[in-house]
Amino acid sequence: MNKREFDSKTTAFDFQSRAIKLLKKLDYGGIFFEQGLGKTKIAIELILYWLKERQVDLVIVVTKKGLIKNWEEEISLHSFLSHAVLQQNRKMSSALFLSGINLLITNYEVINSQHRKLLPLSRLKKLAIILDESAKIKNPNSKLSKIFFSLIDIFKKRFILTGTPSANRPYDIWSQIKFLDNGISLNVPYEMFVEQTDLKNTLNDDVQGQEAFSDNLTSIFSKIDAFCIRETKEENLKDLPEKKFLEIKCPWEKNQKELYEKFKEEFKAFVKKNNSMVEENTSNILKRIMRLMQVTSNPSLVDDNYSNITEKYNELKKLIYSIIEKDEKCIVWSSYVKNTDFLHSHFEKLGAVKIHGKINIDKRNENIYEFKNNKDIRILFATPQSCKEGLTLTVANHCIFFDRTLSLDDYLQSQDRIHRISQKKQCFIYNFIIENSIDVWVDKLIDAKNNAARVVMGDINIDTFKDSMDYDFAAIIKSILYDNKEK
Repeated sequence: MNKREFDSKTTAFDFQSRAIKLLKKLDYGGIFFEQGLGKTKIAIELILYWLKERQVDLVIVVTKKGLIKNWEEEISLHSFLSHAVLQQNRKMSSALFLSGINLLITNYEVINSQHRKLLPLSRLKKLAIILDESAKIKNPNSKLSKIFFSLIDIFKKRFILTGTPSANRPYDIWSQIKFLDNGISLNVPYEMFVEQTDLKNTLNDDVQGQEAFSDNLTSIFSKIDAFCIRETKEENLKDLPEKKFLEIKCPWEKNQKELYEKFKEEFKAFVKKNNSMVEENTSNILKRIMRLMQVTSNPSLVDDNYSNITEKYNELKKLIYSIIEKDEKCIVWSSYVKNTDFLHSHFEKLGAVKIHGKINIDKRNENIYEFKNNKDIRILFATPQSCKEGLTLTVANHCIFFDRTLSLDDYLQSQDRIHRISQKKQCFIYNFIIENSIDVWVDKLIDAKNNAARVVMGDINIDTFKDSMDYDFAAIIKSILYDNKEK
């Protein structure tokens, strides 16, 4: 064994060192540092400590498939550790499990298919596991989550990493905490926890419900703070340039507006037929909302015959040219693969690459490398689902949301590709919104989710939460989808 193998190559920041010191004492824990604060560095320091002290024999890091290369790079940057990547090949995985290697990196799909090998392995070796982007197990009823629950007792150390444990809904945190302490701290069944912490449309007109909702959210972190660490960039990276948020208001293109109204009328007919407003998270309502969101982004997503140039596109073009004139780089986010291809084709000559789910991993990594290292590549078009996590893209300081999903996690993770350690320039976050459209509701809903997520993590106190929380997203969706006489 190389005597330097368990030494660290890099020095931790003070706030990282404080977390490492505390987490070394624990058998399980959550590293909930805000995006861009170096959660991976902390995890690697823990791995080095566990192996050096012989507390464990083998550490398994489980991450998303697209982040394996990032983990390999971070391990090489911060340590002298040897590691191997665990693939779907069953014979090879058996050999790796029984080899002398003490660090394996794999993805959730591999664990899903090969988890049965871990129980007999735990009788031979002391195991530790780290779940990166642990929101992957946020649904306790999913097959994947149930597999991880069944493995709780075989790991001597269990740690999870995410900057957004409750980004989409407050109750997303329940399943992740259960993996750590088997349900001890939150101490209520999942269904009851959902009822207590659900961001319901009915809260708009329910003052008592708002009070109960606030109390339930603010109590969560106090129940888990003995083993979960939360730090924010605002508190710890005083030299990090600020983020400036800019709203780009765009008018309708005439035919785009007509198409939007057509879909809206169809939606209202559906609502009227059912005689009441359906919750927005049901499949039927979501499909109709998605149509409206697609039309405000790019009508050709729903109408192959649409060929007009929208004002959103014109505004994007002006913004991109202004960024290039400053010799700076930008990321343009769209939720739709077709949109990403469309925009890339129109700006490719300016120096652009693209990333989305239909591009294979090797090509994605190649495009990321080009964006980071080739000064002539100034624009990255991407879907949040394909590269919102784990990547450091601080060569850019402009983050443009041409459209957004309903996911706060997509929004926060995407913008923090540029706003993280090593960023030296001021960061600009642009939100493109068509006035009097579904875009306004998306903006309000994301803002409400953000406030809820921040109070769950203890980033803000209950008074700040109450002052900043706006429950009007329900009223807004009704005003968009109903005629006044139908409200």
